[in-house]
Amino acid sequence: MNIRKLLSILLVLVSVSFYAQNESMKEKKEKIKVLKVAFFTTELDLTNAEAEKFWPLYNTYDDNQFELRHQKMRAFMKRMNDGSLDKLSEKEASNFLSQIEDTEEELFALRKKFTQNVKAVLPATKIIKLRKAEEDFNRKLLQQYRNKSIQK
Repeated sequence: MNIRKLLSILLVLVSVSFYAQNESMKEKKEKIKVLKVAFFTTELDLTNAEAEKFWPLYNTYDDNQFELRHQKMRAFMKRMNDGSLDKLSEKEASNFLSQIEDTEEELFALRKKFTQNVKAVLPATKIIKLRKAEEDFNRKLLQQYRNKSIQK
């Protein structure tokens, strides 16, 4: 395992502090972004030219995805957990389901557009590595969150 890979994994594992309760969502998001950049840089082995073109595309995509997930999906989850689901009429439930599906389609379209844009910057092999790196990063982040919750 090379030193860059070891360093990025260490950064992810050591940075438990971003789940502190007194931090704002923006601060947490920024810390996660820094960890993600380090992790992806190592995993994708981007050249300087690739990185220069890739990061603006990825950051725009990531910000748009975050907004969709945290604005719309959070509202959906709140509604699902507030006890009102049992009181929905079939028509209201159908409309709610349509809203969820529309948001999922927006997320898919956003991902598809990003993939099309990044094809001009990265070879297909690195795009596939990016998908894997995203999954690996999210899995490590979730594991770190779970470990922090268990320690409390």
